[in-house]
Amino acid sequence: MLTSSQIRAARGMLAWGPEDLAQKIGSTRQTINRLERFEGIPQTRTQTLMEIKRVFEEAGLEFIGTPDNGPGVRFKPTR
Repeated sequence: MLTSSQIRAARGMLAWGPEDLAQKIGSTRQTINRLERFEGIPQTRTQTLMEIKRVFEEAGLEFIGTPDNGPGVRFKPTR
């Protein structure tokens, strides 16, 4: 599961604004802003977080750690 800080970091790594992410997941900027204000795992539908994760992974990012142990994000290693 993604944390708010991972969502913020992933957007920053891709130089995406909240509007960019919202458009890609079919949501609104206000929803993205609300999700990013939480500490830890945002309170939203699991489906929303999975869609956010999918979009970021398709853009070349990889989520590491767990919400309780070293959550992070990095560019997928190239082989």
